[in-house]
Amino acid sequence: MTKIAVLDDWQDVARTSADWSGLAGRAELVFFSDAFATEDDAAIALADFDILLTMRERTAFPDTLIRRLPKLRMIGITGARNASLDVAACSRAGVTVCHTARGAGGAPYATAELALGLLISAARSIPVADAAMRAGGFQRGVPVGVGLAGKTLGVLGLGRLGARLARYALALDMNVIAWSPNLTEPRATEAGARLVSKAELMARSDAISLHMVLSARSRGIVGASDIAQMKPGAILINTSRGPLVDEAALVAAVRAGKIIAALDVYDKEPLPRDHPLRASRHTVLTPHLGYGVEETWRDFYPRSVENAEAFLDGKPVRVLNAEQGPPS
Repeated sequence: MTKIAVLDDWQDVARTSADWSGLAGRAELVFFSDAFATEDDAAIALADFDILLTMRERTAFPDTLIRRLPKLRMIGITGARNASLDVAACSRAGVTVCHTARGAGGAPYATAELALGLLISAARSIPVADAAMRAGGFQRGVPVGVGLAGKTLGVLGLGRLGARLARYALALDMNVIAWSPNLTEPRATEAGARLVSKAELMARSDAISLHMVLSARSRGIVGASDIAQMKPGAILINTSRGPLVDEAALVAAVRAGKIIAALDVYDKEPLPRDHPLRASRHTVLTPHLGYGVEETWRDFYPRSVENAEAFLDGKPVRVLNAEQGPPS
């Protein structure tokens, strides 16, 4: 019988976000709620599966892993692309890759909304205040917050999400400045921001939010020298990808109490239990919740089901490596 694995269902939402009954009548479905610790663990656990329905970039599928999955015939990805999947290796192995490029559904600004939440949480010490209340305390021990009106938000990457956060900041009467390698002055003006150099953005901003795609070019785009330029007490928000920021320099800065890091993404996910970011009083941390809202799951998972059913019918849809053709 065909075996289908639904991977990285970290919040146990897959079963309730789509109708799996049709697939369950045609294949054995196994839901994986936990991340694989190593590539060896993934290879052992997934060796007998014909179809893998993945969630974004949570489990990486390099060529070395693809070659260790002899029964694999199809991989479904959520979204239009997956930087951690070697599509060429899938093609070489005869594995069809299907995507769930979002249509009119989903929640296109959920990540920007979370960035706003992290900004306000860090500025007003909301997590510390909440913990104090639950422990029976009140204001004692809660850091004094800062107001955001009149402060400057720097946005690195003024695409769809960065521009949306800029609009939120303007509604808070913040000043918005922006930079990215290809940002133009008209585009910045359209978003209500002022185009500045990267150095000026790092030095002048009271809060900085990253909204860039991770690539070889952008990896480490916020390095130790950039963090050193930040104002004391400034907030660094990252809801994009962990490796955009030099992690060692970030950890050193929060340990020293120079800046506050408000993070939803990390170099390694899930974040290790003993990671120093967890122990710092100068961090606000969420577990990569950016896109993870009900509207997204109700868009992603039904499309994943459709992709698997179409593949089993011999008529795959939304094929990323179209050269594969229909399954044999």
